[in-house]
Amino acid sequence: MKRALNFYAGPAALPLPVLKEAEKNWLNYNGSGMAVMELSHRSKEYDAIHQKAQDLLRSVLSIPDSYEVLFLQGGASLQFSMVPMNLLTSGKAGNYVLTGVWSEKALQEAEKVGQVCVAASSKEENYRHIPKINEIKLSEDAAYLHITSNNTIYGTQWDHYPTNEAVPLIVDMSSDIMSKRLNIENFDLIYAGAQKNLGPSGVTIAIINKKLLSHSNPSLPTMLNYNTFAKHDSLYNTPPTLAIYLLKLVLEWAEQEGGLSVIEKRNEEKAKILYNCIDESEGFYKGHAEIDSRSKMNVTFTLKDEETSKQFLQQAKEAGFIGLGGHRSVGGCRASIYNAVPVEHVEQLAEFMKTFQYKY
Repeated sequence: MKRALNFYAGPAALPLPVLKEAEKNWLNYNGSGMAVMELSHRSKEYDAIHQKAQDLLRSVLSIPDSYEVLFLQGGASLQFSMVPMNLLTSGKAGNYVLTGVWSEKALQEAEKVGQVCVAASSKEENYRHIPKINEIKLSEDAAYLHITSNNTIYGTQWDHYPTNEAVPLIVDMSSDIMSKRLNIENFDLIYAGAQKNLGPSGVTIAIINKKLLSHSNPSLPTMLNYNTFAKHDSLYNTPPTLAIYLLKLVLEWAEQEGGLSVIEKRNEEKAKILYNCIDESEGFYKGHAEIDSRSKMNVTFTLKDEETSKQFLQQAKEAGFIGLGGHRSVGGCRASIYNAVPVEHVEQLAEFMKTFQYKY
């Protein structure tokens, strides 16, 4: 079998060693005579997987003991509701920085729960850049500040985060978690769907400062309260066991690769290859994001017209490149180069782009 050159934005490529390890144990995990998805979530075999995944996440991301690690479901989209339901108290306003579609969706869900405020936005510039830190204006009644760290549709990413704010910092990190080193203590709540860098779709990670757990309204529905998952070790109900197993394998792979310092350097290399190709094309390819806001996870660009873009995408598909179409809301092209995308695949894409430009 020839592996596809996978540049989908998500669900995205998984590391090949992870898939091979899962395949090896697919029918008989650890001599149990059962596949992982057949194991009871109360069994000792699954408990070992669950605890190892939590421990590895703490190790790889350097998460201190003052934070809970939760395994949730519902994706980042459910977190758009859970965040304000748990943290937006009466008389306060959730503050949001708008940098793209997903931050807009987060704001819209918070509006259904309570008061909100837009603390900064780049919407008028078609989300081509991340607002400057000094442009963020918190409301006097701010309950928290919410940002989206990487914007898959527009190809922008925060390089520096707001710090030393008077309110908790909440970050949707779905598309760039584990792509670079972080100081977790600069954030109060990080949430992320796994299907970009952490594993398959189906499990959502929440890393929450234990101090925030006291903010939750006890009258919330049980499954929408962070305390439920913190008190029951994310085992209150049946968790997505197979997704957590694959998350564990991805984290083991990350450690074997050398950790976040190695992964971060590799991601910088991949992004540089594609952005150099765009910048050196003399306008044939045009990047959507402003240079100081460019994402290292999602490289977005356009060609001179729609017909040329169609030809590019068709010929790219024939050459084995998958998932290069831009999001339907903005069009153009997008190469998602998450952790599992090898440097060699990015080099091949850059070579294809240069050849296409030469032909046209």
